[in-house]
Amino acid sequence: MTITGIVLCGGRSTRMGQDKASLIFGGETMLERAVRVMHEVADEVIVVARAEQPMPAGVRAVHDPVKDLGPLAGIVAGLSASSTDVNVIVACDMPLVRAAVLRRLAELRGDADICVAVADGHASPLCAVYRQHVGSVGQELLDAGERRVMALLDRVATKRVDAAVFRDLDPDLQSFISCDTPEAYQQALVRLKADATSALLASKTRSAVRPESGA
Repeated sequence: MTITGIVLCGGRSTRMGQDKASLIFGGETMLERAVRVMHEVADEVIVVARAEQPMPAGVRAVHDPVKDLGPLAGIVAGLSASSTDVNVIVACDMPLVRAAVLRRLAELRGDADICVAVADGHASPLCAVYRQHVGSVGQELLDAGERRVMALLDRVATKRVDAAVFRDLDPDLQSFISCDTPEAYQQALVRLKADATSALLASKTRSAVRPESGA
């Protein structure tokens, strides 16, 4: 299955108070992190950005035809630029997303137009899988004055997947956490540090129980 990854980063970051894409997260910007993770899943990565936004080297960027229409317009722009039927879309302000979760989402799509996880009773359309033709439906909604992404989910065949099916890959379902405020960003940094500490302790434990060579 050939997949295009689409990263959304063209929002105004009003709630954050500064450009979310350029915030540092684990030694890289949130945009760089999203692109890196997406490269683990997709054959090509497209970034939907504002014209003035700096891009990581080697990234293909496209822009919303009309500014400030929200994520639905970003989804439409990304899908319009895609040449594959299956597209994984992620907002750059979801820095804890795991590549394995995205791959499983794509595998679970079946014949649906959109496959989206539902966590805590809420669909997560900015970390989801979209078929390319859905972009034309999104454009129809924009032309009619509709800007809600959920309206797109309601217009096409959408498969809603209980996020619990990802717990073996992401026990705390951090892949679906959005960092769109300073408080959420700080909380995500804490989670990142905790994950790194847990990984280090697990590594040390494995080393301690590994039998010595020749024993």
